[in-house]
This record gives sequence, structure tokens and C-alpha cells, in this order.
Amino acid sequence: MNLIPSSRLARHLHRIAWLAVALALLVIVFGAFVRLSHAGLSCPDWPTCYGRVTWPKAAVDAAAHAASDIRVFDASRAWREQVHRHLAATLGMLTLLLALLGARKQRFGMLQILAATGMVALAIVLYMRGAHVAAASLAAAGEAFLLILAWRCSDQALARVSVLTLAVVIFQALLGMWTVTWLLKPVVVMAHLLGGMTTLALLGWLAARASQLPLRVVELASLRLWLRLGLGIVLTQIALGGWVSANYAAMACGMDFPKCLGAWWPAHDFGQALVLWRGIGVDYEGGVLDAPARTAIQLMHRMFAVVVLLYVVALALRLLKVPGMRGWALLLAALTALQLGLGMANVLTGLPLPVAVAHNGVAALLLLLMVTLLARLAPISTEEVSDARG
Repeated sequence: MNLIPSSRLARHLHRIAWLAVALALLVIVFGAFVRLSHAGLSCPDWPTCYGRVTWPKAAVDAAAHAASDIRVFDASRAWREQVHRHLAATLGMLTLLLALLGARKQRFGMLQILAATGMVALAIVLYMRGAHVAAASLAAAGEAFLLILAWRCSDQALARVSVLTLAVVIFQALLGMWTVTWLLKPVVVMAHLLGGMTTLALLGWLAARASQLPLRVVELASLRLWLRLGLGIVLTQIALGGWVSANYAAMACGMDFPKCLGAWWPAHDFGQALVLWRGIGVDYEGGVLDAPARTAIQLMHRMFAVVVLLYVVALALRLLKVPGMRGWALLLAALTALQLGLGMANVLTGLPLPVAVAHNGVAALLLLLMVTLLARLAPISTEEVSDARG
């Protein structure tokens, strides 16, 4: 069932996808700004902010809502959280459009997507009215619909990736809700960060494939293997960075680098550092771990940074040997060097907000670069050509 009678919009699939990539990058950077400026709980209700679609302008406007009993209104921070939610919602609408365009040639594909998103929208309404069990059931059913549709789609056409991206974005919205309602629970905060990065990666893949700009180089299989492994390493480091941020461990070593607290191997507690689940109901703002556990988290992030650096250097050297890959290799090396410098600057200058936000943004760019390159090294199928042309 084709609910878009004209294929004119479909011909702009790649442009819409790149716009979504840019917006996803903005959402990630702004989300880092919200988290690092301690504004993540500034709107204690979800998806509204003290009952408003935007946010109250003064404390007297927030006092009448029940959320004011949970947290005192802070006008300097509430706008940050709610603007981030609106940016994420806009990204969700773009992703929905991409999924509709991607699945337009699948039998009843567009109808299934609309039905699934309708169920999720109804789930949000039920959640706001307090029917949490019914809301969770509907949201889970909507996600299941999308995942089944993605599985049924061709594994080479753009439909599968576009529908899967929508499913990830919806789950990302749920993680955003749990981030607030579970009071910045570290495992949820880290998962929310990884969800954002996964969304960016999927959109980057979709945009690169829809643009139909394959790189014709030798040793494709070998390069793809190198990039897949590199992608896994970078994602692992991003997860560790998210764990550092979620547990407020960025300054666990003080303003000391490359040593930590004046030692190469200071007192630490990896056992507590690696506990993912600590129950619900605890307010995790500011962190709950003691100093040795936070030190262990910081040490893990630093040690794995060495692994990332060594692998990326090896990958860049490998790319330099391949004709046509010199620019990619230099860009990869430059982003890695910049990220390493920002990481050191975070410690040595006491975690200034602009530097910390930039550290998150460059990590996203590094991930996007590797995904885009991997997408362009894969051969274009006839189904993808057909999808991209409308």
C-alpha cells in the first residue's frame, strides 16, 4: 500500500537522510551539553516540563504542577532539557519519513509503520494519564511491529535500515523517559548515549548508501574487516566514556595526567565500578560511588584509549597504502588526535563545559566517519539503486 502517490519525495531520500544525520549530531552534542551542565533532571516529568509542552518561565508557573514536589524548578536549566526533547522529537519525525520512504515498496510496509507509530503515540498519552502498564504494552507492541517489518525487508535494500533506525529512535525516546523517571540511573544514561550514537551510525549508513557514491578501491574485503573491528573498538570506548560521565568519574584522578592521583596505579575498586544495576529509586545525580570505584572507571577509560589510539594509527597507515584513501586516512588521524587532545584537556583544565561537550561531539564525528567509509566501501545492490531513485 503506497501512501505517497508521487515518487518525487523519494528521489530526495539521500538529502533527507543527510539532514537527519546533521540533526542527530546536533541532538548528541546538545544532549551532552544538557548532561554535563547537570540539567538532565530539570524537567522531572516526561514528555512535558512541569506539565507544559515548552517549559515554565518562572517558578510561580511551575508551582501548580505535581512535578514541583519532585524537584524545585530551575529556570536556567529547564529550557535545556526541554529543547533537547524537542530536537529529538524533530529527529523522530524525520526518521519516520525515512522509514515510510524506505518501506514504500514493501507490501503493506507503510501501513505497518503508521500502525506501529500510532501505537507508540497512544502509549505516550496513556503514560501521561498514569496507565503505565497499558502504555508499556502498547510501546512494546509497536516496537515489535517495526522489528518484524525490518526483519522481513530485503537485507540489501534501504528499507531494512530505515525501519530499524525508526525502531531505535523510538527505543531511544523510552530511554530518555527512563533517564528522567529513574533519576539518572547510570546504566540507562550510558544506554541513552549509545542509543544516540547508534542512531547516528544507522542514519550515516543510510545516507551514504542512498547517495550511491561507492569507493572503487582494491582489497575491499580486507578494508571492510579493518573498519568493522575499528567500529567495535570506537563504540566500546564511547560506552566507557558514557560510563565515566554517568558515574561522575571524569575528575576521579584529579587534574593529573598521565598519572592518576599522583600514581600510575592508584587505589581502585573495579568490582564496584562494574556494577550495572543498583536498584530503582536512588537519585544518581552527582554519583553514588566512592572514590576508588570512580578512579577505576577513569582508569578503564584511559587504558582503552591507548587501544583505540594504537588501532586507529594502524588503520590510518593501512588506508594510506590504498590508492584514493589518503584523504580518509588523514581525516581519521586528525579526528583521533583532536579527540585525544580534548580528553587530556578535560583533565588538565578541570572539565570545562565547552571542552567536555566537544569531546562528545568529536567522538560522534569519528564514529560517523568510520560508518560512512564502511558504507561507501560496500557494493551497491540493484535494490538499493531502485530505492534511491524512487
